[in-house]
Amino acid sequence: MIFSSCEKILFKPDKGSRDALVNFDYLWNEVDKKYSYFELKNIDWNAIRDKYRSLLLSNSTDEQLFEVMAKMLNELRDDHTNLVSPFNISSYNVFLTAPENYRERTIIEHYIPDMWQTSAFAHGFLDSQEIGYIRYGSFMSEFSDDALDFVLKRYRNTKGMVFDVRQNGGGNLFNVPKILSRFTDTKILAAYNITRNGPRHNDFSEREHFYITPYSGEKYLKPVVVLIDRGSYSATTFFSLVTKAFPNITLIGDTTGGGGGLPNGGQLPNGWTYRFSISQLLDLNGANYAEAGVPPDIKAAFDWSDVTKDKILDRAILELQ
Repeated sequence: MIFSSCEKILFKPDKGSRDALVNFDYLWNEVDKKYSYFELKNIDWNAIRDKYRSLLLSNSTDEQLFEVMAKMLNELRDDHTNLVSPFNISSYNVFLTAPENYRERTIIEHYIPDMWQTSAFAHGFLDSQEIGYIRYGSFMSEFSDDALDFVLKRYRNTKGMVFDVRQNGGGNLFNVPKILSRFTDTKILAAYNITRNGPRHNDFSEREHFYITPYSGEKYLKPVVVLIDRGSYSATTFFSLVTKAFPNITLIGDTTGGGGGLPNGGQLPNGWTYRFSISQLLDLNGANYAEAGVPPDIKAAFDWSDVTKDKILDRAILELQ
């Protein structure tokens, strides 16, 4: 699930109370002070407080409290926002807002029957060995420089590469520059980050610059197509936005699921934990579409009426021919 594939919650223990209203007010206030997307999403947080607090009493059960607070958090429409109790974890499940656009069996059966697996990467040749294909299924999956060297060297003589991150729910942000540093020979300013830092909903830090520095060894500088869909979330949305600064990379598929803001969190008085987005990711023009999802350069969709074909992959092959 998406919750398990993103960054860790940072806990700040508090001595506490099991009073339902005390815990509700604590969570509402923490989100009010720190959440980063109120204005972008036009969320009336005060109205949401009134809507949900009225459903609770001081002696409401834990199950009732969890249900109400989970529904309140889901009003943020953000899968970096979760409530964690001993008996349940809340999630918004943004990937359900659009059709799934990836079927692994189609690729293995009809495109690359001799798929190789090197560390975190499944890979093979397409189009009579003219195009390389690399599948990276999760940014949680770690890999060594040697493993990526091997994969890129195998496709050194191709005319283009497909890098497939559909249904990649995110994970370790450090793997974003680790991969993208292989697709450039110059240092690239790729994005900005701002962090909520004040009581007003529009209080943010100065922009922090995010650079991609070229890797000193094996690189691939020919055209690359990155395949994305609504299941491409969190670190994968970050990855997709950063590719916009690369002249040799094209995004094909569906808009990503979002999750461009980094999450942080803490502990309620009753011991439950929570997290939510505290920052925003901006492109080089200052536009913030990382939370709504990064749109593809070329839109394509999987046709589930014929699972012998992957129309998104077909469009990528056409682009690279």
